[in-house]
Amino acid sequence: MRARSVGIALVFGVGVAVGIGLNVAGREPVLPAHASQGAAAAFQPNAAEQAIIQVARRVSPAVVSVSQPRGAGSGFFIQRDGVLLTNAHVVGGAATVQVSLADGRQLRGEVLGRDADLDVAVVRVGLDNAPVVPVGNSDELQVGQTAIAIGNPLGLERTLTTGVVSAVNRSPRGLQFGGLIQTDAAINQGNSGGPLLDSQGRVIGINSVILSPTGTSIGLGFAIPINLASDVARQLLTTGRITYAYLGVGVADIYPEVARQYGIPVQEGVIVGQVDPQSPAGRSGLRLNDIIVRIGDDEVTNGGDLRRILRERRAGETVPVVVVRPPDGRRETIDVRLAQITPPQR
Repeated sequence: MRARSVGIALVFGVGVAVGIGLNVAGREPVLPAHASQGAAAAFQPNAAEQAIIQVARRVSPAVVSVSQPRGAGSGFFIQRDGVLLTNAHVVGGAATVQVSLADGRQLRGEVLGRDADLDVAVVRVGLDNAPVVPVGNSDELQVGQTAIAIGNPLGLERTLTTGVVSAVNRSPRGLQFGGLIQTDAAINQGNSGGPLLDSQGRVIGINSVILSPTGTSIGLGFAIPINLASDVARQLLTTGRITYAYLGVGVADIYPEVARQYGIPVQEGVIVGQVDPQSPAGRSGLRLNDIIVRIGDDEVTNGGDLRRILRERRAGETVPVVVVRPPDGRRETIDVRLAQITPPQR
């Protein structure tokens, strides 16, 4: 979600905006909201509100703005030595970015690497005592738990919005990656790369994309699970490159309407359209038009699922791949020893 120009309609009158009385057509003066008769009791946030207030105070200093000539977004520190996470689409192809801190400083950030397929980038700035966001465990998320987003939507720095974890392991149509966290916490242009937090202020995901016919939040936001993003950071910081398990097939998603139209014997999965004969898939006997429906204990409902599952596996591991074979729809299990691949750094 790169920054772009937007129109903002002014919805307040000047007189009211500056807090003065405005007498119109003999009516009573309009008073500022704070001009009440008599003393009012001090506001006392309830326990739930107080928890969110504390998260904002603790985490906001670790949230930054990340910009380069073609766009801008958010990011957050994960290490005191100035290492931060953001989205690959926020840094684009830049080797360096500008990082704006909560205290007003603007620093040069070096892009250590990016995983364009997962939409994660790792950046380092010259700090030795950066505020950090505690890292949670995205594998333990529960639908319905509190979700808090902090970022820089439309350039409004360190804006906080709240919602819930609407779903986990989402693989929406049209997105290149699956296994995402869905949330109704408002995410807009500029939130990309910012943290999605739990009620304790621990990062559980990196806000990445929204589904919306208008380009603004309608409560369908998606974040990359922090466990996957942390693995990218770990690999880049320890080896300088990213690798993951490789199967060696090109696939297309199957949806119920497509299955009905073409008489495909399953309602979801991925159909194999290409097989590299020298790949693990080719050597193990996967064929064109095989439909992959499961790898190990994980169901494969679409290509996003397949990519996520392979990210969670290791090169050299042997996995059972369950396929449905047309035309009779029989199921077969094929053991495949996965190879290693390095994703694009575009």
